[in-house]
Amino acid sequence: MTDHADNEPRKRPKPGERRLQILQAMAAMLQEGQAERITTAALAARLGVSEAALYRHFASKAQMFEGLLDFIEQTIFGLINQIEAGAEPPSTKARAIVMMLLTFAEKNPGMTRVLVGEAITFENARLQLRVNQLVGRVEASLRQCVKLAQASAPASIATDASVLASLAMCFVQGRWLRFTKSGFQELPTQSASLIGAQIFPPS
Repeated sequence: MTDHADNEPRKRPKPGERRLQILQAMAAMLQEGQAERITTAALAARLGVSEAALYRHFASKAQMFEGLLDFIEQTIFGLINQIEAGAEPPSTKARAIVMMLLTFAEKNPGMTRVLVGEAITFENARLQLRVNQLVGRVEASLRQCVKLAQASAPASIATDASVLASLAMCFVQGRWLRFTKSGFQELPTQSASLIGAQIFPPS
């Protein structure tokens, strides 16, 4: 008697599952802190598939990085929306956004290498442009928090809202960079709450 189980076709991944596996493998490779550029050959080998299989889901490696950026944007701006919808004072929301950005990096080391540009240095220029736009949008959210804080208590924050928002993002990006350069040993959130309170003092 023939063993039908042996003749059954290999189970195919569900729609979207292989794309997710590719992105997860890419993030894991970035997290390992490899200085060299990630190749599609190495990524395919890690997944145990052919390079052609990768290109059935992504037209290029740039699209794979864009998939990671999709996740980063959805997560970060989803959390910012939650913070902004809260009942806390605007200055507290600004500090919460800063801490969220640092915590996100700490939990996603590989993706932090994308946010600081390290992983996309030799990739398509539009990827860095997209990261710049992400940073700009976050800075705009921080600027709005400062303006609201100043409107509710004009004497509490004398510095220009644009300057404070820019300072906060420079602090965040500096922490991201030190995290990657230290091989993910210097945690972004270390003493961050104290510094955040100095940038955005309570209203």
